[in-house]
Amino acid sequence: MESQTEASSAPRYDSLLLAAAALLLVGAMGAFYYFANDINALVRTLLLIAAIGVSLALAYQTQFGRTIWSYISGARTELRKVVWPSKQESVQATLMIAVVVLITALLLWGLDSLLLWGVKLLTGRG
Repeated sequence: MESQTEASSAPRYDSLLLAAAALLLVGAMGAFYYFANDINALVRTLLLIAAIGVSLALAYQTQFGRTIWSYISGARTELRKVVWPSKQESVQATLMIAVVVLITALLLWGLDSLLLWGVKLLTGRG
C-alpha cells in the first residue's frame, strides 16, 4: 500500500522540482541582465553557470530528468558506434555532389532555354 502512495505522490514532487528548476533558471537569466551595470560580467556568467548546474541537478531528481539523461547517454553510446568517413571520402563525396548539381543546373538551363524559345516562337514575345 505504501508503494501506491509513494507512486502517486512522486509526480507531484516531480512537478514541483521541475517548476523550481525552471523558476531558478528564469530568475538567474533575469538577474544576469538586471545586474548588468552593477556586477562584473565574469561574476554574472559564473553565477548563471552555477544556477544552470543547480537547475539541472534539480531536474535530474525527477523521473523525467532521469529519462532524458538515459536518452542522452544512449545517444552518446550510439554516436561512438558510427563509422565516420575519412577526409578523402568526404572530399570525393563533396566533389561528386558538386558535379551532379552542375549537371542538373545545366539541364534545367537548357530546358528553360528550350521552353523560352518555344514561347517566343508561338507568341512572338519573350
